[in-house]
Order: sequence, then C-alpha cells, then structure tokens
Amino acid sequence: MDREQFNDKVKELFKVYDQTINRENIKQDDGNGIYDRYVYPAITRDHVPVFWEYDLNYQTNPHLMKRLGVNTTFNAGAIKLNGKYLMVVRVEGFDVKSIFGVAESPNGVDHWKFWDHPIVMPMTDDPEMNVYDIRLTHHEDGWIYGLFCAERKDNSQPNDSSAALASCGIARTKDLKTWERLPDLKSNAAQQRNCVLHPEFVNEKYMIYTRPQSAFIETGDSGICVGFSESMDNAIIDEETMMDPRKYHTVKEVKNGQGPPPIKTEKGWMHLAHGVRRTAAGLRYTLYLLMTDLKEPWKVIKRPSGHFIEPLDDERVGDVSNVVFSNGWILNDDGTVFIYYASSDTRMHVATTTIEKLLDYVLNTPEDAGRTQLCAEQRDTMVENNLNILINVFPEIEL
Repeated sequence: MDREQFNDKVKELFKVYDQTINRENIKQDDGNGIYDRYVYPAITRDHVPVFWEYDLNYQTNPHLMKRLGVNTTFNAGAIKLNGKYLMVVRVEGFDVKSIFGVAESPNGVDHWKFWDHPIVMPMTDDPEMNVYDIRLTHHEDGWIYGLFCAERKDNSQPNDSSAALASCGIARTKDLKTWERLPDLKSNAAQQRNCVLHPEFVNEKYMIYTRPQSAFIETGDSGICVGFSESMDNAIIDEETMMDPRKYHTVKEVKNGQGPPPIKTEKGWMHLAHGVRRTAAGLRYTLYLLMTDLKEPWKVIKRPSGHFIEPLDDERVGDVSNVVFSNGWILNDDGTVFIYYASSDTRMHVATTTIEKLLDYVLNTPEDAGRTQLCAEQRDTMVENNLNILINVFPEIEL
C-alpha cells in the first residue's frame, strides 16, 4: 500500500480501538440474587493499544502487519488507587510469553484503557522465562505487593521441553509504575503457585497463602495453605499449614488455590478461591467462597456448598475451555464489590455485588452435606418449606 493508504489504515485501527474501549457495559437481566454479570467482557485483546502490536513506521512496516500480536488478556490482579479502578492484566503474546499491563477504568465496569507502557518487571539473578497471574495486596506496611508465578525451565530434565519450575515471584510498588523486585519466596515445597499476601500483619509477621506443589502440574497432597515470614525483603516460610484442603467429589477435588487477597468484614475474612474437578470433557475450573476467623485468619469458619461462579455460555470457549479464574476483586467504601474473573484463559469479565449480599451468601448458604443422600434430604427440606410458603402466601401461583 502507498503512504496515504497506510495512514488511512492506521486511523481506522484507532477508530475501532476507540469504539472498543468506550463501549458501555450493561448488567445482564438474569441475575441470581448474589451478583450481577455483564453483557460484554471487561477486557479483551481488542482493548490492547494499537501501538502494542503494530509497528506504525511506514518505512519498516509498509504493509501494516502485526509485528507483536496479542493472543489473550486474562487473570488480572486488581486494586483501587487514587480513585481509579486498576487491573494488572496478564497479556499473552503470540509468542506465548506473558507480560503485565495496567488497565484503568473510571467506574470499575467499562471504559477500560491500558496505560501506554507495559510493566517491564525487574528480574532476579535467576531470570524467569515467564511471569503471570499477579495478586496485588495493599499491605498495612504501606507497600503494594505483587505476588506472581515466576516460571523457569526445569534444567534437571533437559530433554523435556515442557518441564518447568514454578516459584512465587515478589515485587513491590507504590504506584504500579516503578517496581522493586525482591527475592522469590523460599519454602520447603518443590514448587509454588497461587501465592497471595494477607493484607495485615498476623502476630507481627507477614502471612502468605500458598499452594505447595510436588511438580509443575501435579499438586500432590496439597490445598490452600498458609505460612509466615519475618520479612518480605527476603521472604522465607519454614512451615506451611493446611487451611482449605482438596476434597473428593467436590468442586475442589483435583486442586484449589487462593484467588485475590481476602476482604475483611465484621464477621470474618472473606476469601475467593478457585476449585478444579475432573469431568469427562476435562478439567473444570469454578470459583467458590469461604470465610476465616478475624483473629486467626488461617481457621475456616464457614464453607458455603458448591461453586460461586461458573463458566457460562461464551465464557466456556477459549484457549483453555470451561474455566473461570479470579485473582482480583475490589471493595468500595459504599460496600459495592467488583469481582474480576477471567474465562477460559482468554478474556476478563466483571461481576458486581455488595458486601451485604456476600455475607448473606457465606453465612446462610448451607454447607456441603457430604454425600448424595444427605444432599437430597437437605434439598428436600427446603422444597417442603417452599411448598408451604407457596400454598399459604402465593395461592395465585399454580403448582
């Protein structure tokens, strides 16, 4: 194409991009009383700035080709800072490398726009091949910590090109622009994933939610654990205590992991986690809630039965299908909660609710009865109560 056609094409790319980031999102009509989903994804790869993918120099890219394409935008940490809703998104390129990009919204629901520059995360003395799935914690020590998976080649298996080692990378910042890299978390586990820093000191120590693994994929005899470190400058956990174990024939029978940092409520710490079970179609990832004690946040006090958010409709389709995953949520001063979740390792969504509704859900939803007969009896009791209500309160409803 000639220079004039090139310029017109560039302008068209920016026009489409502006339409994407300025599209208003609306709540879906069929809410479940717990939270509201939205019609459109919050962030897709089309939200990535044009100048992140295209070389806009006519001399070096006369056909206006994508030089550094973006495949997916998912698994974002989230935080509210200076009145802005921010997601630190996992942006995966065509090269299968993930980088972090900060997207900003004025209202937490739509008009998400990436900052001009991606985060160039500082490295340790042992550079990782890939970083992803960051959790952001605004700790009471004043720092914003980012804990993420730092993946390296497992050099003990040189002939296996997929053999990898996962550790917990740690960095801190005050503004999400300038980052200080700290040494990776040290523990007795062979590998670590889904590590999250608790937002407050516990017995004057930093408390970290972990998921020790026996291998890169296999978790071994594991679940959501907690450990304590004297410092984050050189975080070391000597002992990990099980907080929320896997359990047979539940949404977390294969593995589970802490999502974002927990939210502090008057009744306890509210946790959002992911659970994985095996199906005939493969692994299915859903989200679930639990609550831990305020003074001893490693002690679970409530476990609502089953999953909280599941992949629905188009959310089930993507690079890794039938998956929802969350590592970011935001609590507003007015009690509104913004839950940011990815679907099928491809795009980001938002669901909104209130802390009042979440407390109602966690405190009053029955726990898993344990086996099918007891679950049937549990449901039948609710059915019988409802039938009596329908007969006496809603006689106009035909049963």
